Amino acid sequence: MDSQILVAFLVTIIASLATVIGGVLVCFFKQPSPRLLSFGLAFAAGAMVYISLTEILNKSIESFSNVYPENIGYSFATFAFLGGLVLVLILDRVIPNPHDGLEEKSSQALNTKQIMRTGLLTMFAITAHNLPEGLATFFATLDSPTVGAPLALAIAIHNIPEGIAIALPVYIATQNKLYAVAASFVSGLAEPIGALLGYIFLAPYLNDLVYGIVFGIIAGVMVYLALDELLPTAKKYAKGHETVYGLVIGMSALAISLVAFKFA
Repeated sequence: MDSQILVAFLVTIIASLATVIGGVLVCFFKQPSPRLLSFGLAFAAGAMVYISLTEILNKSIESFSNVYPENIGYSFATFAFLGGLVLVLILDRVIPNPHDGLEEKSSQALNTKQIMRTGLLTMFAITAHNLPEGLATFFATLDSPTVGAPLALAIAIHNIPEGIAIALPVYIATQNKLYAVAASFVSGLAEPIGALLGYIFLAPYLNDLVYGIVFGIIAGVMVYLALDELLPTAKKYAKGHETVYGLVIGMSALAISLVAFKFA
């Protein structure tokens, strides 16, 4: 049993480190440009919207449907999703946009603060959704490594654009590669931390109802973040069609990875 626990934690940690890969990729660009920022944020937005609506929300529906009839489970998942949207809407009201109240002459400070805020909010949302992913990876692997390993691979693939989404705005705002990689690393740590908390404290209480609520809320949070923070910022720094290209390529990359995963 001890070896199974060790393997489950190891698989979860490996999947989480994929966010660092995304962060490191950002560092290959010696001089990040506004067009790169636009493409990267739109890519991340496309990936986040696609995975939220096709995978995470479906996990919520599936979890609720294991407890209630299918139509009731679908309804509860929808309400949880809308609750996630409302949650970030309230957060957005509590934490005003940095451009509010700033003078026109401080436009350069506005750009830096807005980009940093986008990066931090992205890290917050992705970190939050990494917690249940860590739990899911750990318990799936603990129950059956043949199920947990492919799940971890899929999550690792998803984590790479997430690492880019976190590191890129931090790098643009600070011009510090170490900070950018560290931000992606901290977010990735949420997965093994979630697994550890689940094993120590939450295992006796986890059930389909809790998973349904968590996955539904996280799907709503990620969609709101992509539409309200990532895409508008991406469009602001675009010089041409970088935003739509990034959005389409981000969705396509996630879609193809999921198709490949189904046939693996």
